[in-house]
Amino acid sequence: MRNDLPDRLFDFAVRNVMFMKNLPGEPEFNNIRYQLSKSATSPGANYEEAQAGSSKADFIFKTEISLREMRESNYWIRIIEATLIHGSDATKELVYLKNESTELKKILGSIVVKSKSNR
Repeated sequence: MRNDLPDRLFDFAVRNVMFMKNLPGEPEFNNIRYQLSKSATSPGANYEEAQAGSSKADFIFKTEISLREMRESNYWIRIIEATLIHGSDATKELVYLKNESTELKKILGSIVVKSKSNR
């Protein structure tokens, strides 16, 4: 696994997009698929924007958006975990995505806290 945060955020987004292809086709999963596709791809995009922020405040703002979106992704992943039949092929990937979203939340949260204290 790469430790570079932009790469990890990109990989997280791609793995979520690929994972969603395995979700059941029932209508109740359509909203979950839609919400997760938005929230899982947003942290990386916003963190990329933060890297080119026009100010420290802009960097913090964009990173906070990344954190909020990662928290939302973790929520949708937990919904999927609670509603999917365990033992399916997707279970292993779901565990990875849940753990990775938790780690990325901690990393982004730490960046926000440190950035705010260094203003």
